[in-house]
Amino acid sequence: MSQIKITNLTFGYDGSYHNIFENVSFQIDTDWKLGFIGRNGRGKTTFLHLLLGKYPYQGKITHSVTFDYFPFAVRDASADTQDVIAEVYPDYVQWELSRELSLLEVEESVLHRPFKTLSKGEQTKVLLAALFLKENHFLLMDEPTNHLDAHGRKLVSQYLNRKKGFILISHDRSFLDGCVDHILSINKTNIEVVQGHFSSWLSSKECQDSLEFAKNESLKKEIKRLKKAAEEKAAWSNKAEKAKYGTRNSGLRPDRGYLGHKAAKTMKRSKVLEVRQQSVIAEKSQLLKNVESAEPLKIDQRPYHASPLVSLNNVSIFYGAHIVCQNISFILETGDRVALCGKNGSGKSSVLKLICRENIPYCGNLHIGSGLNLSYVSQDTSFLKGNLSDFVGKHEMDESLFKAILRKLDFSREQFDQDMADFSEGQKKKLLIAKSLCDKAHLYVWDEPLNYMDVISRIQIEALLLKFKPTILFVEHDRAFCENIATKMVYL
Repeated sequence: MSQIKITNLTFGYDGSYHNIFENVSFQIDTDWKLGFIGRNGRGKTTFLHLLLGKYPYQGKITHSVTFDYFPFAVRDASADTQDVIAEVYPDYVQWELSRELSLLEVEESVLHRPFKTLSKGEQTKVLLAALFLKENHFLLMDEPTNHLDAHGRKLVSQYLNRKKGFILISHDRSFLDGCVDHILSINKTNIEVVQGHFSSWLSSKECQDSLEFAKNESLKKEIKRLKKAAEEKAAWSNKAEKAKYGTRNSGLRPDRGYLGHKAAKTMKRSKVLEVRQQSVIAEKSQLLKNVESAEPLKIDQRPYHASPLVSLNNVSIFYGAHIVCQNISFILETGDRVALCGKNGSGKSSVLKLICRENIPYCGNLHIGSGLNLSYVSQDTSFLKGNLSDFVGKHEMDESLFKAILRKLDFSREQFDQDMADFSEGQKKKLLIAKSLCDKAHLYVWDEPLNYMDVISRIQIEALLLKFKPTILFVEHDRAFCENIATKMVYL
């Protein structure tokens, strides 16, 4: 076991408003299994690239291990899978590779197929197996769950739990709980390392935030009390000082020495209270620095006059001669929150697109209510380019409402002037969610809405759906989200 030490790390992209990291220092052991979390755009992927030496930075990073990065950049996806593995690790031993593939439930026959013919989930598993064959290498994994279905996520989580020595960026709470023993968290003002899995970190953070909120309220009252007391003492001192030069009702002159002494003593107490007030203000300023803003979201669903909104009876979908899925039957009624479940390639996205009136060949009985307005969030975000104002105008949205939602989802005002193509994948997904929340729809259809999205935002969206109870059909592989949100689950 060795250590990776970060000392006074400072980094910012050219032309950016602020540094992403400012004098950051911490250290980690190379045997630790670290879950790396933080809100979208905070610099998680950037930090991994700094460890890999891709960008110049100020400060010092010391380590004695070799870093590897997932996803591995495959040069020729048309090559056989065994050749791709040899590219990742030329010195691999066949029986060791067979053992790793077996743990990930990958058939060895894939080794003799072109890599590009493997599903995205199979590609992920093969690359992880190859990368973990290396000794004295520390693996940096950037969201490996994005192409894994629910079963694949559970399997890979169990696989990683057998390993040691990695940093894992993921926003899937159940996945993290199953395979990490430390949390590396990018907060608003620092990076902290905490022992434990994600749920214990979240519980501890919520407790700490609650204590800081309570302390903050207490200090606000104390500042108000001290300010009032100091003003009263100062006013009495000034009054006493003026009284030195007056006369009493009896016509006698007041004892100026006594009054001057008392006025000075009272003024001194006033100054002591002011110093105490400034001390409390300084103490208060240290609170709430890392409390994440997660204001409640709202959704304005339009009521629909008939039920069911959608029904499928023995529906099968085809692409040419290939049957994507068959004999699908379910109904969507007002208030339903239906999770469409199944392995990758089982036709989940095709069913959503069919319901959204895309021209997809099918047979069976499909009923979509007359005049039903749909709001669709696609998996794909590659079309998001240009500025926000043009995007708002194209979709005829209320720009103030749209940007208010983005602010609640942790967008800064400076980002409103950036090209959407420069946003992180999680931020692009938030754009699509914000657009959907602006839509006046009867039914919301969301295809993997949480891909790349940070945990705090996921919890925000959960709270939204549980409070407003919109009618929604969705595909999502985040197990915790499905268990918390779905009123029905349809398995393909």
